Amino acid sequence: MHPLLILLIAVLFVFLAIIRLKLNAFVALISAAILIGLLSPRVDLSQVMPEVMARFGGVVGRIGIAIAMAAVIGQCLMESGAADKITRRFVAWLGDKYSSVSMLISGYVLSVPVFHDTVFYLLIPLARSLTIRSGGRNYVLNALAISAGGAATHVFVPPTPGPLAMAAEMNIDLGIVILVGLAVAIPGALAAYLYAVWIDRRLNIAIREAPGLPLEELKEIANRPESELPGMGVSLLPIVLPVLLITANTVTNTFAAESDLAEIVAFIGNPSFALMVSAAAALWVLARQKQMSFRELAGPVEESIKSAGLIILITAGGGAFGGMLVAAGVGEVIGEMAREAGFPLILLGFGFAMMLRIAQGSATVAMITVSSIVTPLIADNPPPYHPVYILMAIGGGSIVGGWMNDSGFWVYRTMTGLTEVEALKTKSAALVVLGTVGMLTAWLGALVFPMR
Repeated sequence: MHPLLILLIAVLFVFLAIIRLKLNAFVALISAAILIGLLSPRVDLSQVMPEVMARFGGVVGRIGIAIAMAAVIGQCLMESGAADKITRRFVAWLGDKYSSVSMLISGYVLSVPVFHDTVFYLLIPLARSLTIRSGGRNYVLNALAISAGGAATHVFVPPTPGPLAMAAEMNIDLGIVILVGLAVAIPGALAAYLYAVWIDRRLNIAIREAPGLPLEELKEIANRPESELPGMGVSLLPIVLPVLLITANTVTNTFAAESDLAEIVAFIGNPSFALMVSAAAALWVLARQKQMSFRELAGPVEESIKSAGLIILITAGGGAFGGMLVAAGVGEVIGEMAREAGFPLILLGFGFAMMLRIAQGSATVAMITVSSIVTPLIADNPPPYHPVYILMAIGGGSIVGGWMNDSGFWVYRTMTGLTEVEALKTKSAALVVLGTVGMLTAWLGALVFPMR
């Protein structure tokens, strides 16, 4: 069977399994990985399951600890009130007039350690409160600003699962991915925010009732005394700490790779260890704020690890799916077609990620699958720029096309009270803008600052 036919069958299988049959994403992806092995003449029947298990285990080994620790950090930021503090400070600094910008910045910052859907759940009550405070104006703008900021760092900046797994798969230094990702995410988020400003004026939608607190109780959230929240420096500590440790490793490897210091920094700057240190700091913030004993901290840790387990399984399932596509020769065929057509790898990664996102709904699965396919192509034909820009283009493509098969679409639609059509006009369209501008920013960076 031709590799492209195998790809088509595999994508259709994942689409039908998740969307039509409502199978768990992990089960669907592992089943698809096995199906690819069965269809491919390149994989012996006796080696199908060993291949799937090896590729699944490889992803877990690279990112499992980091994702689990990121989940602990996110849980502690929410329970301690640190996330609420960060958002309130941004609002205070910018003023009520620019409350939507504070939502944009809050989503951008909090989605680095906290998963994007969780950030939206966390911030939408504040956005609704700000809308009420402003007389009911700019409801779509405030809500969409959260998605713009959060989605940008979700697909471009580790330790969120997609960029983290891509960095591991493509063997790119995580510090470089963080720094470039933060830079690429800014234009993308701003472009999506400008679209939010335009569509808010065009639709002029009033605030709606939605799940959660009734409208009359939302003002109480906005008026909660800040004395009940931790300080700003303490709140930012779990977010800033891993970035500093991982970046320090990158800087040391660049300027002092042969020194004794490099070995020490390589240990403390390892992403898994850095996030373990950050998780410990987040637990300290929670214990300090809530006056919790060491034993009482077991509850939040267990709760966050449970949610991380499913994310790790789905992420690794996506890695096995992408890895089996590589084993089936899909990457080689696509690479050959791209070379014959003169198609740049940046555009190839963006376009393929976009197609997979539209087909099956998960940005993380799209990122992991495409990075698995593109990595051998980079090795065979190295581009004249750093591969981190290809990684960013894949991230940009993975966010384009979030629609009714995307859980984030339904979180946004439900928590805002908008209709499906209104959600498509606002969130889905904004993500197209974000991903496209992110890819163009990465392409510009590859031309202006290739880092080779």
